[in-house]
Amino acid sequence: MSGFDPAILAACLWLVVANVIGMLPSKDHHWGAARWLIGALVPLLAWVFWSEPWWLGLALLAAAASTLRWPVYFGWRWVRRRLGMKVSDTV
Repeated sequence: MSGFDPAILAACLWLVVANVIGMLPSKDHHWGAARWLIGALVPLLAWVFWSEPWWLGLALLAAAASTLRWPVYFGWRWVRRRLGMKVSDTV
């Protein structure tokens, strides 16, 4: 019987930590923590995509986007604004 793959274990740990951080009270609405989580997520995603089947990497990407939904939302708005597309000011 083989043990857990370290990439999947690290991805699960990242998801647990991200969700626990989301449950804690924060004065800056978790934006400081989101920066650290995104910084840790980028190499983690690369590791999972490199060492695991592609669909596990996509599953991690979807789970991370669900956890970090507001940074994804505002990042998407920023990209659309940079491309000259109309962006609504309402949330």
